[in-house]
Amino acid sequence: MNENINILIVEDDNGINTLLARLMEKKGYNVVQAYSGTEAMLHTEAKDFQLVILDLMLPGITGEELIKNIRKTKEMPVIVISAKIDKKDKIELLNLGADDYITKPFDIEEVCARVYSNLRRYVKFNNNNSANENLIYKDIVLNKETKEVCVNSKNITFTVREFKILELLLTHPKKVFSKANLFESVWGEEYFGDDNTVNVHMSNLRSKLQKANPKEEYIETIWGMGYKMA
Repeated sequence: MNENINILIVEDDNGINTLLARLMEKKGYNVVQAYSGTEAMLHTEAKDFQLVILDLMLPGITGEELIKNIRKTKEMPVIVISAKIDKKDKIELLNLGADDYITKPFDIEEVCARVYSNLRRYVKFNNNNSANENLIYKDIVLNKETKEVCVNSKNITFTVREFKILELLLTHPKKVFSKANLFESVWGEEYFGDDNTVNVHMSNLRSKLQKANPKEEYIETIWGMGYKMA
């Protein structure tokens, strides 16, 4: 299993970063190293990781900000390794979305045990998700089998076409779909430039998503190109 596990280590101290990287590589994990919050964000946007080991005091984006950004779209475990030992700090981090907390100076065996424990739960959860055929993005959960959609913990009813559009976008969240792509994929017919059909369904879909959570943006318009998940 380990050769398929990608771990991101975010630590600005070169010595600690190298130590953690070698430790994870000895366990057979694939390791990517980042030395700032900004660099880590670029890595998480470009690559899928199964776990993040994160320091808090980082140049650029702080560890806390990085956790917030990760949790907008990602579900992998985040283990914080920090010299901060205050109980209040730990509670705030867990509320932000961190999964575990290790205090510096750390014990190597403890780090390995925490990594293994969090990965085991995450892999098991993902396998269950695959079996249930759930698509998850931000606070949207779409069940492909039951055709149910939950947004912001609310069950939302969509028409067949709206559901298919959302399913297509969620299946490829980084891809930009033109109106022709959407029409031919969802309606199964050749597209002859009738924008109105796609526009109406997209408007209704967006309206229902926004009503479920007015504070969140879900579908982004890429002018001159089409639509993608925000």
